[in-house]
Amino acid sequence: MTAISKTNDNPSMQVNRLWIVIGTIIVQMGLGTIYTWSLFNQPLADKFGWELGGTAMTFSITSFALAFATLFSGKLQDKFGIRKLIAASGIVLGIGLMLSSQVTSLGLLYLVAGVLVGYADGTAYMSSLSNLIKWFPKHKGLMSGVSVGAYGTGSLIFKYINGSMIESRGVSQAFLIWGIIVLAMVVFGSFLIREAAVAATPASASGVRVKDFTVKEMLKTKQAYLLFVVFFTACMSGLYLIGSVKDIGVRLAGLDVATAANAVAMIAIFNTAGRLILGPLSDKVGRLKVVSGALLVTFAAVMVLSFATLTYPLFFASVAAIAFCFGGNITVFPAIVSDFFGLKNQGKNYGVIYQGFGLGALSASFIAALLGGFKPTFLVIGVLCALSFLIAMWVKAPTAAQVVSESDSEATAAGEEELGKDARGKDAQGKDGKGMRLNPQTKGI
Repeated sequence: MTAISKTNDNPSMQVNRLWIVIGTIIVQMGLGTIYTWSLFNQPLADKFGWELGGTAMTFSITSFALAFATLFSGKLQDKFGIRKLIAASGIVLGIGLMLSSQVTSLGLLYLVAGVLVGYADGTAYMSSLSNLIKWFPKHKGLMSGVSVGAYGTGSLIFKYINGSMIESRGVSQAFLIWGIIVLAMVVFGSFLIREAAVAATPASASGVRVKDFTVKEMLKTKQAYLLFVVFFTACMSGLYLIGSVKDIGVRLAGLDVATAANAVAMIAIFNTAGRLILGPLSDKVGRLKVVSGALLVTFAAVMVLSFATLTYPLFFASVAAIAFCFGGNITVFPAIVSDFFGLKNQGKNYGVIYQGFGLGALSASFIAALLGGFKPTFLVIGVLCALSFLIAMWVKAPTAAQVVSESDSEATAAGEEELGKDARGKDAQGKDGKGMRLNPQTKGI
């Protein structure tokens, strides 16, 4: 794995790819700090007299805006370039957090900490992740693990930084300082990043050249929808646990609040470990094998939470297993999308699949409210895990031959339609399309 390569900004210039990695890590750590949001819920509710559920809703809006932003990050990158886009996103993210220190209503909080922060975070997250993978096409799983692992590490480190600031300076001042730090981290990291030059995707081991799919072409394949289902399931299981683990420990395992709260830190640790371990592992044993194994472990863990009499060790083992697998799955998936649909449009294509993240977060909460409890929700997640396991075991990447065949079919159909129009242009009496009679000898008027 050589450190020197060429940049898309200036193909004749060689750069040290190590700086690209360092810059991406700094950016991703800054972006990952938004996962400390749960620390702010109760202090905000206490300060302004809001319902706790109302303040907690902010992070659901943030997550949805983050996922939605990934649909457009690729086009924005094409227009403005990777460095400008990430720097601008960092500025908007920082300003959003700083403005959060001045809000006095839930509506404004939803707008600045939810929509603004989420959209900026998602834009920088997807563009920096996809760019790093393109720099290391032979080590996509490893680089995805480094990038997404840095995101998780940022949340783990800032859990203590933001917690300390809230306690010592108050929630509003904590927002202000947090915003300044994150703005500096993301903008500084963007200066170290260069845009990757992507050559045509090379032939696979079987000799079949992998096609670089556009979003439109990808959406014509069944594989896109099957991968979406798998990613949706992986995200639903992890995000539901992250948002409810303390309450699950109290109600299902009978733990006291302080003990159950330890599961929050455990999730952060095992989530990050899954990202760092399963990403590189997927380069060696195969990505779909890793995803299949993670889904199987998640299925077993949610079944334990649904049916077993939970003890302290059993509860924490199940939580750790789900968090580890969730972290691994969201790390491996960017590489899976590039394996299936090529590197050239990886950011745009993964942006579509990534909508399973936002929908997974919303769907889990909706199912829990509809079915009324943790256990029924875990049963639904278990069924989806079993289905997704079968999909991951069966699904194969689309081949270039299949794409060419589909394109030829479409072209043939279009050609037949044009011939039909020409034929209809002349009637049985030998008239042209304007109703003028043709000379049967010269075919003229």
